[in-house]
Amino acid sequence: MNRQPVLRVVAGGRPTLSAREVEVLLAWLAAESKAQAADTLFITASTVNTHLTRIRAKYTAAGRPARSKANLFARAIQDGYTRLEDW
Repeated sequence: MNRQPVLRVVAGGRPTLSAREVEVLLAWLAAESKAQAADTLFITASTVNTHLTRIRAKYTAAGRPARSKANLFARAIQDGYTRLEDW
């Protein structure tokens, strides 16, 4: 039996990202590539990709798709996962 994960969304369409998802997202936003983010976090680029796929799925479920890196950067700022001043 295949079970789909439950995607949690808080009021205002903000998906609940795990601490690790936030860590991977921010590392990827700061990096030139998934491979570079992976090296920073001591994981594989495939693992970075898996986290990003899940993050994007959560945003899509919340009605706020983020298909590009720029979209995810904007969502991270809008949802308080980072601040523009930190970049």
